Amino acid sequence: MNRSDWSATVADALRDAAKRRPTTNCFTFVDPREADRPYTYAEVLDAARARAAALHALGLRKGDRVAMVVPGAEDFVLNFLGAVIGGLVPVPMYPPLALGKVESYVKNVEHIVASSGAKVLLVSKIVRPILGSAVETGAIERMALVENLDLAAPRANTEPSLTPDDLCFLQYTSGSTSAPKGVRVTHGNLAANALAIILDALDADPDKDRGVSWLPLYHDMGLIGFVIAPLFNCIPVTFLPTLEFVKRPSYWLEMLSLHKGTITFAPNFAYALAARRAKESELAQWDFSRVRVLGCGAEPIQPATLRGFIDRFAKCGMSANALLPCYGMAEATLAISFAQTRDGVLRTDAVDAAALRDGEAKPWTAGEGDASDEESRRVEVVNCGPAVPGHAVSVKDPDGNDLADRMVGELCFKGPSVTVGYHNNPDATAAAFKGEWLHSGDLGYMVDGDVFVCGRVKDMIIIHGRNYYPQDIEWLVQEVAGVRRGGVVAFAIQPENESSEQLVVVAEWAGKEKPADEVLARIEGDIQQVVQSEVGLRPWKIALIPAGTIPKTSSGKLQRRRTKEQFEHGTLGLEGPSTESLTAKTAIAKQMARSYTAMAKSEVMSRLPDPVRAFFGRKKS
Repeated sequence: MNRSDWSATVADALRDAAKRRPTTNCFTFVDPREADRPYTYAEVLDAARARAAALHALGLRKGDRVAMVVPGAEDFVLNFLGAVIGGLVPVPMYPPLALGKVESYVKNVEHIVASSGAKVLLVSKIVRPILGSAVETGAIERMALVENLDLAAPRANTEPSLTPDDLCFLQYTSGSTSAPKGVRVTHGNLAANALAIILDALDADPDKDRGVSWLPLYHDMGLIGFVIAPLFNCIPVTFLPTLEFVKRPSYWLEMLSLHKGTITFAPNFAYALAARRAKESELAQWDFSRVRVLGCGAEPIQPATLRGFIDRFAKCGMSANALLPCYGMAEATLAISFAQTRDGVLRTDAVDAAALRDGEAKPWTAGEGDASDEESRRVEVVNCGPAVPGHAVSVKDPDGNDLADRMVGELCFKGPSVTVGYHNNPDATAAAFKGEWLHSGDLGYMVDGDVFVCGRVKDMIIIHGRNYYPQDIEWLVQEVAGVRRGGVVAFAIQPENESSEQLVVVAEWAGKEKPADEVLARIEGDIQQVVQSEVGLRPWKIALIPAGTIPKTSSGKLQRRRTKEQFEHGTLGLEGPSTESLTAKTAIAKQMARSYTAMAKSEVMSRLPDPVRAFFGRKKS
């Protein structure tokens, strides 16, 4: 497709795709328990139009917000596009995932509904019982079931004219650093970012490429990367149930091979999990020779993880050239930069660890200093590539001044993909959107136009005037025997009797059962030793807690600040659902009592496995 033919809005993209390729397959929804559900572009448009009319029949009009808690991919995609083509503003929310956190989940839904000003909360039957208490207490005024929408409602005047400046949807951030904030994403933002992703970064060909995704659709990488962006250039996509990946990571790779996928994306943890869980008998059946894009983003990228993934599946035809590390954030719509692997070699930057802590990414040189600690002085940072065309990245100091190459500062981004701020939150908007620049809150540096991400500004650990990146410590500790991978948080506190801040390491033990005291003592000693020898810090306190109890966002990101708060309050590893009001407690108890059977049968609940390092919450410990 030529740039001149690029659609101006998401609604236009859907209509244009149906005109260009009406009988070509658009989306396919697969599930191991059901027959595949393919939709042509014409069928997707027709289904979206039916849902737009049904939502208008509820009294909704252009610009009205409609909150969505719809776990099933097919229902989510069709209703989301229906809302968009109908001129409404969808507000996607993650589904309930843990019975032990019902009240906190309901409160989060109430917050987002109130913050967004949504007139209707659209839900599936399987989650209706859990949210009933919010309706009974008046926190949510109106709820509608996707199964009860009138798909035969008259369609006249249900597709209003839309412009690039119109709001398309509200993307609520996952709240790793604060209460969720609604990012205002316009049609113009999405058209610009889709162009950058599909044409500039991926050079996707509708006749040759197919996306395969298990990513949750209530987050930007799954929603924009695999629903919205592909529509602009008619790239077909196969959607897997998100929880099926959690239950069986090999299902992702099985479908990637079966559906001849060429493009897939996932966060770092998913590559590690899939490589670890794949069986030799499965490898013998898979063919990945068509895969040309293995995108990796959404969380810090470990070079060893990506190299290990390629090594594991090379015998199936997986090419290292497919690796595509990337950097992005919701406030930038999605994509900021991409780094294509060259000649089968993942592009990274080896820098001196001590210099990096002092704010300079000084290239590491082998053979300098004591050879015995050579590796501890070396940090490998993944190259996330240049800013997408038509956009720019700058590294700035706290005063907003541009920094030179290899100097660490805050990564800032500008261009047509930068969104218009946070919904009804002028203070947060002013703090992040300064002039034409979006201030990401991420620390990083640049080399010859390429972006390297180090960590979060506010998560930096500063002890005795030295800077330490928490993820560096966390990655070291998670390799200790007996520690659950992906279950480590590091932060600094100021103890009353100490003259400076001290390091605290919180780690979940592997397995369901609490290890014997002597095993815990061994784990603690090993953590102490590895952090002191590799980082040069002696942890002031090491807290070992049950698996699945470190706070995480709905997208699976570790909540360092909340973990720190729990540590300071003495509730680390112990916090369960708390009921702040008798009214709320009574309402939830009644609703739970009435709907226990429904929840037990709910696919979302019954299929959730034991806690895994993933995007999706956790069971009550």
